[in-house]
Amino acid sequence: MSKQKTSFVYVTYIRSTPEKVFEAITKPDIARRYWGHENVSDWQPGSKWEHVRANDERTVELVGEVIETAPPSRLVISWANASEASDPEAHSRVTFDIVEYESMVRLTVSHDELEAGSGMANGISKGWPAVLSSLKSYLETGTPIDVFARPKNEG
Repeated sequence: MSKQKTSFVYVTYIRSTPEKVFEAITKPDIARRYWGHENVSDWQPGSKWEHVRANDERTVELVGEVIETAPPSRLVISWANASEASDPEAHSRVTFDIVEYESMVRLTVSHDELEAGSGMANGISKGWPAVLSSLKSYLETGTPIDVFARPKNEG
């Protein structure tokens, strides 16, 4: 019996260009500023990509493969924890759709093929809003938010 799958979709509008948004996702030196990680690949279909923590340890936390690339409007990658890279069942898929709207961009991130109730599904539902808010802040103001911030105790 196959496991139940779920998906997560996040849409945001950014005062930027499709080219700058695509570069922010795919260029390691930009991604590290707002994400705290670098996305490392040559971004050709079939190529591997790695999500590398931008610190002294340089831990590879996520891995996958480039499924489709159409700069600056679309990028599709597979996505898995590095520890589960060899298990095809552990891979999900992320699609970045970038559409120009006059002086801004609509960025839609669809993360699907997730195992319902899994740690990955739970993690990305918190992670994507923080990362994409940071991307928006960074591109619009030059200053990212702290994607590693935690809620303050309410007691």
